[in-house]
Amino acid sequence: MADLARIRVDHVGSLLRPERLKAAFLRHAEGQAGADELRQAQDAAIRDVVATQEAHGLPVVTDGEYRRLNWQVSFSEVEGWDLWPTSWEGYLRHPQNRGPEERPLQRGEDAVVSFRTPATRRLELVKSFPLEEYRFTRSVATRAVKLTLMGPDRVRQMLDVEGSRAVYPDEDSFLGDVVAIQRRMVRELVDAGCDYVQLDEPSYTGYVDPPTLERMRARGEDPVESLARGIAADNAVIAGLAGRATFGLHICRGNRASMWHREGTYDAIAERLFAGLRFDRLLLEYDTARAGSLAPLRFVPRGRIAVLGLITTKTGAVETVDGLARRIDEASRYLPLEQLALSPQCGFASGIAGNLLGEDEQWRKLDVMMETARRVWG
Repeated sequence: MADLARIRVDHVGSLLRPERLKAAFLRHAEGQAGADELRQAQDAAIRDVVATQEAHGLPVVTDGEYRRLNWQVSFSEVEGWDLWPTSWEGYLRHPQNRGPEERPLQRGEDAVVSFRTPATRRLELVKSFPLEEYRFTRSVATRAVKLTLMGPDRVRQMLDVEGSRAVYPDEDSFLGDVVAIQRRMVRELVDAGCDYVQLDEPSYTGYVDPPTLERMRARGEDPVESLARGIAADNAVIAGLAGRATFGLHICRGNRASMWHREGTYDAIAERLFAGLRFDRLLLEYDTARAGSLAPLRFVPRGRIAVLGLITTKTGAVETVDGLARRIDEASRYLPLEQLALSPQCGFASGIAGNLLGEDEQWRKLDVMMETARRVWG
């Protein structure tokens, strides 16, 4: 797995869904199509998108997250906590999820702020949704396969703490059960042969985003303690599995319908975060000035890869090889070139509607990524 851990290109996981797949989800939500019809549509779309990734030369492929309404579905088959406060049909029909629409890029309302759900009993894993995703993708892929899971700190941030006191007296007890469940999910993926497991933790940028920090402090939460707790939780999910798969952790500032949810640079948390995480690859959003300078890369320890998310998934403007190569050269002032890689800054479709760009633009961006890597690393 050492070579896979050091590949020079990556992508975060989700890819734009074809219109026929979106239509199948909506027919199913409206009761016009059964589960078998939806699964057949998903299977067909996944076969196509895996083949397309391989045709474009990507060394690791995903299923595009084509079985998910959004990225959080990885933690959906868990009893004791209803992740979805509204129906899937309602989700699909929400204006922000129908897209793509012509509207300016803007800071959007964070789902964590929009709702927090209480635990009704101790959490229990019913089945591993990602394991089912992996098994099918493995059956149709000829290259290494990556699966993505929502990280434990993000799950914790979605809990209605006060409404859960009868079940969980504090956040630590809830987080302990989340870690145990996610550790089981990751172990089952690794035992099944999954090449690459990625945790998605947009929660970390909350520790540098002024409005988010204000909300934390208003409810009595210490951001410094929460950051340390989140790092420990992420590390616990993969503890004891080093060398059996490649492990990545993705950090962004939100990604729904081409909007973002948080702002703030890495500087205030980089030393604790980058040095504290025990992952092979850190996938870091770096496509706009919101991320700040590349200087915090100096805190990435030796032996780990910083995957520079320099390619935006929020617009269809395709980056240039020269421009990306210059940014990588700048990054190499702070971290050796052999510890760097390149990727988009986030998924192209964290929710089923996707961001405001077309499939052709998505693939052109990935082609430019591949060409840049060949120029920079050979």
